[in-house]
Amino acid sequence: MALYVGLLLVWACWHLSAASHLLFLEEDVSIPTVDGKCFFPFYYKNQVFYDCIKFKAKHKWCSLNDTYEGYWKYCSEEDLAKCVFPFWYRRMIYWECTDDSDGFGKKWCSLTQDYNKEKVWKYCDL
Repeated sequence: MALYVGLLLVWACWHLSAASHLLFLEEDVSIPTVDGKCFFPFYYKNQVFYDCIKFKAKHKWCSLNDTYEGYWKYCSEEDLAKCVFPFWYRRMIYWECTDDSDGFGKKWCSLTQDYNKEKVWKYCDL
C-alpha cells in the first residue's frame, strides 16, 4: 500500500510541476525595471488601470507606458494613485475626501475629475 501511495505522490508532483511550467510560459517573463515612472492610466489585458495593480504578482506593479508592452516596475509609495480634487460625484463637486454613499462611513476620493463617468476611486489614507 505504501508503495502505491508513494508512486501516486511522485506522479502528482510531476504533473503539478509540468502544469506550473506551462502556466509560467504563458505569463509575462520580463524583468522589472528599476528606473522609470508609472504611467496612469495604463492598459493591460484589455482593462484600464488608474493605480498600481497586484495582478498575478506578490507586490503591486505598474506599466511604464500607456499600453503594457513588457516594461514595468514594482510600485513604491510615491507611485500609488493620488486623489484628484476637485472631483464631480453625482450632482456635487468635492474638494476633499468624502464618506458620501459609503456604507462603512469611510472617506474616499475619485482618481479622476469626473467620478460619474469613470467610476474610479480609492479610500483616503487617514
